[in-house]
Amino acid sequence: MEPVYEDNHLIIVNKEAGEIVQGDKTGDMPLSEIVKGYLKEKYNKPGNVFCGVVHRIDRPVEGLVVFAKTSKALERLNKMLRDGEIHKTYWAMVEGKPEKSEATLENYLKSDGRINKTFVMNPDFSDAKHAVLNYRTIANGERYSILEINLLTGRKHQIRCQLAAIGNPIKGDLKYGAKRSNSNGGISLQAHRIQFIHPVSGNAIDITLPPTPEMRKLLNNF
Repeated sequence: MEPVYEDNHLIIVNKEAGEIVQGDKTGDMPLSEIVKGYLKEKYNKPGNVFCGVVHRIDRPVEGLVVFAKTSKALERLNKMLRDGEIHKTYWAMVEGKPEKSEATLENYLKSDGRINKTFVMNPDFSDAKHAVLNYRTIANGERYSILEINLLTGRKHQIRCQLAAIGNPIKGDLKYGAKRSNSNGGISLQAHRIQFIHPVSGNAIDITLPPTPEMRKLLNNF
């Protein structure tokens, strides 16, 4: 966990692959508690520290996650998220080369909680949810490509499922058809950039991470 932005109302951190944002049935220490510990120590706070979860990214994904340090910020950020006012851009290293260098993918997805996996379904399938994303190719290598992805909807495992459905699973994502795992146990998907208007100050927040080392290597060779 690496803080990349902080003020009185929110903190944005760079989550490592393998960390969970919020507590789950595994019982592993969630990032929300790690951030609480960081804030408690940094400000030498007695008692409980407030740390509200605004959004989540999948455990094997790395990148930017926003937490609220005040209840006012959390309430406003939650509304902004529902209203589509928090813009997230992802970078993915995928197997192969997409047929189109840029495109809009539109599917209907259904998640199976028993196996924690999402599937592309027929549009009239019961409970299937509409999912849309845009991607553009940033770089191509011999075996992998890097795509920049903008989500228009926020479905579970959406990027992973939709890219696998066009024959370009994310590198390391065995669950969605990747040929081999990554050495760190994660997948090559990074929450790369986040943009929104600060819920209290009204200032524009625009945070971008550098590419991961493996992405940088492919970009340098492109």
